[in-house]
Amino acid sequence: MLLTLVIAYLLVTIAIGLVAAKRVKSSADFAIAGRHLPLAMIITTTFATWFGSETVLGIPAKFVNSGLHGVVEDPFGAGSCLILVGLFFASKLYRMTLLTISDYFRERYGRSVEVICSVIIMVSYLGWVSAQVTALGLVFNVLSDGAISMPLGMVIGVVSILAYTLFGGMWSVAITDFMQMIILVVGLAILAVFAGQQASRPVVPTRCWPWL
Repeated sequence: MLLTLVIAYLLVTIAIGLVAAKRVKSSADFAIAGRHLPLAMIITTTFATWFGSETVLGIPAKFVNSGLHGVVEDPFGAGSCLILVGLFFASKLYRMTLLTISDYFRERYGRSVEVICSVIIMVSYLGWVSAQVTALGLVFNVLSDGAISMPLGMVIGVVSILAYTLFGGMWSVAITDFMQMIILVVGLAILAVFAGQQASRPVVPTRCWPWL
C-alpha cells in the first residue's frame, strides 16, 4: 500500500513538473525561473535543496551513532554557510543578473576560470547527490519489503526526477519542491506528535520475581 502511494506520488510530481515546463521560454526561465518565483517558492526550494532524503534519513542515523559532533558539518555547518552567503553575497550577485555562480568567475577572470569553477562544483556535489540517490533507493527497498532492490530504487528515483527537471528546469523544480515540502513538514509534524505520545506513556515495571 505504501509503495503504491509513493509511486502515485512520483507520477503526480512528474505530471506537475511537465506542466510547469510550459513556462520555460528562455535559458533564464530554465536556470532561474526568469527571476519570477514568489517568495514562498524560493523558501521551499531552498529548504528542499538542503533538506532532502539524505537529511531525513542520514543525519538522524549519524547523530545516533556519533552524537552532536557528528552533525557539525551537516546540517549546522552547511546551514551556517547558507546564511552567510545570503547576508553578504546574495544581493550583490543578484544585481549582476547572473544565471550561475560560474558566470561571475567568467566575467571577472575569464572563460578558463569559469570552466574550472564549474568542474569543481560538480565534483564537490557528487557525494551529496550520491547520498540523496542512495536514500531514495533505500526508501523504495524498504517500502517494497525488498521486492525492489536498492540499485533499482535509485534508478527509479533518478529517472523520475530527471523526467521533469530536464524539461522544466527551475520552474518544475520550484513547483514540485513547494508541494513536496508541504508534505514533508506535515508528515514530520505528525511523526513528532506520535513519537511524543509514545514517549509520554508511563512505563509499566516488570516484576523480577514471579512469586511477588
